[in-house]
Amino acid sequence: MPDRRLTYRRRKSYNTRSNKVKVVKTPANRLVYQYLSKKVKGPSCGDCGKKLNGIPALRPTKLRALGKRQRTVTRPYGGSRCARCTKERILRAFLIEEQKIVKKLLKESQSKKKGKKPKAE
Repeated sequence: MPDRRLTYRRRKSYNTRSNKVKVVKTPANRLVYQYLSKKVKGPSCGDCGKKLNGIPALRPTKLRALGKRQRTVTRPYGGSRCARCTKERILRAFLIEEQKIVKKLLKESQSKKKGKKPKAE
């Protein structure tokens, strides 16, 4: 429990999430409150929920102060998805496109066998 003899140094006088303090002894041997910043969870992957490597866990104002190179990862979905999920997404998109091409070729070969002209799309 915080020391009863100490008083908050700012206007907010309630023990809220944004008003957390710790007791510190100064060189003058006085006890004072030192304000703590909120803990940061950090960015995580939108698909698997894993923590993203290469991106610091900072409060939004501190994060905006960094350059763009420090805030993201330079690849598709960088800063949003992890490397494994990005690889899976790209692979899935490629396979879907391949499947469409195969389906189109099968349709053309079926129509040639029947002797009909394929419809122009």
